[in-house]
Amino acid sequence: MDNLSSTFAALADPTRRAILARLSSGQATVNELAEPFNISLPGISKHIKVLEKAGLIIRGKEAQWRPCTLKPEVLKEAAEWIEHYRKHWEESFDRLDIYLKQIQSKEKKNE
Repeated sequence: MDNLSSTFAALADPTRRAILARLSSGQATVNELAEPFNISLPGISKHIKVLEKAGLIIRGKEAQWRPCTLKPEVLKEAAEWIEHYRKHWEESFDRLDIYLKQIQSKEKKNE
């Protein structure tokens, strides 16, 4: 699977998006990440592994703790891909709007 596909697959889950939102405030342990959810620690660990495999987070190695940290570079790549298509669709809609206004103007002249 390419990087962009694994990024979007990881972002498809609301729990994983919430974990990323929490990590945007700074690193956190698995226990800290699990606090707001009604999910077992093994369940949270599975979500963290998906995020780690997608390259969205990294896990540190500080003694017994393995804090998770957000890797924003991967999100930036996804945002740039989305931005490219957002511009494309905005330009398409702008052209459609101009075309519809031309048609309406012609119809008014023919009345």
